[in-house]
Amino acid sequence: MNLTVKRRNLIFWILQICGWGFLNLTSILFLKKLGLQFVIFSLVTGLLIGIGSSTLLRYYLRAKVSLENFDLRQFLKIVLATIVASAIYGFLSYFIGRAYGKFGPEISETEKEILKAFDNIWILVFNSIFIMICWVICYLVIKLLLKANQNRIERLELNTSLKQAQLNTLKGQINPHFMFNSLNNIRGLMLEDVNRSREMLTKLSEILRYSLTKNNVNAIAVEEELDMVDNYIALSKIQFENRLQFERTIEDNCLSLQIPPMIIQLLVENAMKHGISNLKEGGKIVLEIRKKEDKLQLCVTNTGKLQISKDSTQLGLKNIRQRLHLLYGDKAEFTLNEIEHEVVANIKIPLT
Repeated sequence: MNLTVKRRNLIFWILQICGWGFLNLTSILFLKKLGLQFVIFSLVTGLLIGIGSSTLLRYYLRAKVSLENFDLRQFLKIVLATIVASAIYGFLSYFIGRAYGKFGPEISETEKEILKAFDNIWILVFNSIFIMICWVICYLVIKLLLKANQNRIERLELNTSLKQAQLNTLKGQINPHFMFNSLNNIRGLMLEDVNRSREMLTKLSEILRYSLTKNNVNAIAVEEELDMVDNYIALSKIQFENRLQFERTIEDNCLSLQIPPMIIQLLVENAMKHGISNLKEGGKIVLEIRKKEDKLQLCVTNTGKLQISKDSTQLGLKNIRQRLHLLYGDKAEFTLNEIEHEVVANIKIPLT
């Protein structure tokens, strides 16, 4: 939780009152024999003196001491400030106590003997320094904990911003080169079938609109992603015609589940680019989506062999892995294998 300045100040005053109040309440155990009046006087004045001297110390530490660039100089400032605050606390306690003895109500001889035990200047000095050292330690520990918490929150916010920037960059890379090929194919198709070419232009515009409108989201419904895949296949068939066969098996309970946008399209594109396009007789791409236990399984199988050319950047595969890692960490899985003359790409996404 990131505390505001107002809330920090409120917590400081609550701790001040509670801390000094508790410290002075313990003095009742030693002063209860001196009568109720003196106990109340000691409690109130001790509370005010403690809060006043430690508050002055706090203002100095906030203004003059830097914990981020802590060195010997900063340490000496803390030591000197603690000594001064201890002196203020001790002298005020001493003189107010003397004033009470001189101008306050009469006390018995027994009470005077008890008070003499607290009249030793060295006891007073030791007590003041000890109390202030304890206060400074508590103050600095709380200050460091708050600073560590703030740094942790800033790191989390920075990591979130970086992840989002990386995801947006990766989604920017998803705009496939096939769009340029599609335009050329559609231009050629216009000479044969104007109506079909118009339909293909509509599908291409839908893909472009999809990639632009989904650039700022990290999850969409499977059903929505499938519409884009269908458009992609329809555009690809202009070039491959009967060489491309596409089948899909989708469980009905998977259609509303959330997945990263364009992740299926990347799998299909990879199967098209490295599989079907390299086969003279063409081949088949099969898309399967099913729920298995607590994960959603996306599987794309294509005819061909798992062989990636040396000049390939493998951008699509890297893109998939990076996006899954950024979104799900180690909870998501991505595998690419060759099984019986077919290449199988498998993604498992956690549902919880």
